[in-house]
Amino acid sequence: MTDMITADLVDLELDLSAETKEAAARALAERMVALGRVSDLEGFLADVAAREAQMPTGLDGGIGIPHCRSAHVTEPTLAFGRSARGIDFGAPDGPADLIFLIAAPAGADDAHLTILSSLARQLMDAEFTAALRAASDAASAAALIVGDEAATAGDGGPAGADGPEGAKAPEGAEAPESAGSAAAFRIVAVTSCPTGIAHTYMAAEALENAAREAGVELAVETQGSAGFTRLDPAVVAAADAVVFAHDVPVRDKERFAGKPTVDVGVKAGINRPVELLAEAREKAARGEVTADARTPSPVDEAGESGDGYGTKLRTWLMSGVSYMVPFVAAGGLLIALGFAIGGWKIDKAPSVAEHFIWTDHTSWAALLFQIGGLAFAFLVPVLAGYIAYGMADRPGLVPGFVGGSVAVTIDAGFLGGLAAGLIAGAVVLAVQRVRVPAVLRGIMPVVVIPLISSAVVGFLMFLVVGKPIASLQSALTDWLEGLSGANAIILGVILGLMMCFDLGGPLNKVAYAFAVGGLAHPTDGSLKVMAAVMAAGMVPPLAMALATTVRGRLFTKTERENGKAAWFLGASFITEGAIPFAAADPLRVIPASMAGGAVTGALSMAFGCTLRAPHGGVFVVPLIGQPLLYLVAIAAGVCVSTAVVVVLKGARKTTTPSGDGTGARASAEASGASGASGAVDTKRVPTTA
Repeated sequence: MTDMITADLVDLELDLSAETKEAAARALAERMVALGRVSDLEGFLADVAAREAQMPTGLDGGIGIPHCRSAHVTEPTLAFGRSARGIDFGAPDGPADLIFLIAAPAGADDAHLTILSSLARQLMDAEFTAALRAASDAASAAALIVGDEAATAGDGGPAGADGPEGAKAPEGAEAPESAGSAAAFRIVAVTSCPTGIAHTYMAAEALENAAREAGVELAVETQGSAGFTRLDPAVVAAADAVVFAHDVPVRDKERFAGKPTVDVGVKAGINRPVELLAEAREKAARGEVTADARTPSPVDEAGESGDGYGTKLRTWLMSGVSYMVPFVAAGGLLIALGFAIGGWKIDKAPSVAEHFIWTDHTSWAALLFQIGGLAFAFLVPVLAGYIAYGMADRPGLVPGFVGGSVAVTIDAGFLGGLAAGLIAGAVVLAVQRVRVPAVLRGIMPVVVIPLISSAVVGFLMFLVVGKPIASLQSALTDWLEGLSGANAIILGVILGLMMCFDLGGPLNKVAYAFAVGGLAHPTDGSLKVMAAVMAAGMVPPLAMALATTVRGRLFTKTERENGKAAWFLGASFITEGAIPFAAADPLRVIPASMAGGAVTGALSMAFGCTLRAPHGGVFVVPLIGQPLLYLVAIAAGVCVSTAVVVVLKGARKTTTPSGDGTGARASAEASGASGASGAVDTKRVPTTA
């Protein structure tokens, strides 16, 4: 730790130079740059901002821990700042006065990461944080952090300060006072976070502290970047309940199957550990157990259990869409290639199992078309199955697939698949709430739940909700088919705005799912929607690539490098290629992207462009109806977005006096990392005043 932080990396008056979390990160990062610990300030700050966008790093107790792995970090480094006024890092209880900026190289070794995890555990100790608040100078604060003044924190120093071994939770996590008590309530826990440097270990420490106070015997497995040691199988088997506090999938989750389980985000483990342990006790008392373990899925990245219904619904739907997309891409592209090779009548070709001529290109086209059709036939069942999976784990798969197949049978289409998935998940959750004798728990996930839930879902889809949904699907298809003129253009604008608002996020996925849903039963209207969606989604990365080419001085060196990759990403219809630019400067990049996306979506609909392939970008242009006009629509949107982002970024440059480092100032401010305050970076920009 002594190599990671020195007095030069401590700022006890951070509030004099920073009012926002972006400005605080910049001020501390500049100290790292001055010592040669960070090679590219703007690139590193972009990585910090991207990590912050995943989940706020503010914690209860006035602590902010912005952190990331970055290729711009030369060695593991820790900077500490103290703010009397407090800086908002998104913690529920208000601003943070203790800010730790943790910088880890992309290839940091386990030893360094273990030391950083030990620091994260110290932050959960009230005596340690009180000592930091009382430190009179930078040298004493740095010494306290590295452990030279650990004795000031009490008997042997703050929790977790005993070096790398302190981070190995499974060996030392059990509460001493309950270790010899046969009647002690036993809980095993797993904590993990996306970066695996801070939150993972802070959640473990919070749970351990709460367990000691409650007299609970607790063993924690920290699945962090420093590696992890699996809990002893005997400890897991003897546990009365399980707590998962995680934001990434729990590794080897099947080890914990059949036990009462509390499953929340990692910040819940930090902020309300007492409640989680109490909830685990209650579930065990009710005999409520998980029916089965599950393999990692998108729903494993859901937020805390306190999330609103809207957030949960979005997570469930995105779970289904994420599993559906590969079927859409494979099936749709094969179908499109079949049409391209064999012509528009290829769908009338006989089955290749009965009639195939090796030397006939039409037979090969029919083969591609029929394979694609089979893959595409899974679209709705997979959507429904994995929506139910997102809601109820593996037991939701069978009724979800059954409900999705019923939706296909009764022509309820994409909307029917959505409804079937939600119904299946709800039915399984209801069945799981029923208390059953212990002897029956083993057959619940493989026999009872699939049997009952499939029967109920099938009944509801065939006889209750299926037909009304099929009528609605038919009406939607007719509406799309009849779109023309102003109505089609307005729809194109809306789809373009949705595709570019969050650059691969929920709104983008909703628009994309709406488009690919129409490909299950393609009509002229649904093919126009697919074309507009893909065209608009290509605009943001292409526009950022063009902007970095024509006005490179408005962008950082890292952004200019990202711009080179964005050409290919945009051409391939990977909207996420614009995320690095949006993370650094969202107030300029996102509005500019939306403006271009709206123009492209409107023009694509106005030109009557169609698309049978759900993906591929410029590489499927031969499969597009009106291909030249389609490229014109994309080019127009790219030009609009480029012009808007250049104007918005250029407007900030005019605040710098000429001849005094304008280029450096513009680069620093264009990234947007200095926050809303717009504070001048006097340490990096020379002045002539």
